[in-house]
Amino acid sequence: MKYLGLFSLIFCILGISCQESKRNETEDSIKNKSKDYIRIIPGKDDSLDVELVKSGEVLIAYSDCYDCHRKENRSKGPAFQDIAKRYPIQEVYINHLARKIIHGSTGAWGYPVMDPHPKISMEEAQIMASFILSLKEK
Repeated sequence: MKYLGLFSLIFCILGISCQESKRNETEDSIKNKSKDYIRIIPGKDDSLDVELVKSGEVLIAYSDCYDCHRKENRSKGPAFQDIAKRYPIQEVYINHLARKIIHGSTGAWGYPVMDPHPKISMEEAQIMASFILSLKEK
């Protein structure tokens, strides 16, 4: 009986160690997936016009963007802050995101498909993209 209790104690300790190891592996896996998910593009950030950013926030609020996106957390699509983390604040990326808003997109953030928004003008889409990039954590 003494040995049975000792073996139970050893298996219990080993079981806890295995569970702890699996939890650490899972946490590392989540961190790595997050890095892969965002795939940061290196580059310096330009400044944004504060009034333009405010206008972009209004345009997004009156569009259907929040059906699939949130500012801070993934939903059907990536969080705006994750998009901001990926792209430097530069005119080329503002134009790139504006085209994605107008024409739609697929594959940039996994499997979700972003529907096109052909009624949004290029200028409005650029203003919206400026707001999104302004959410970059500094």
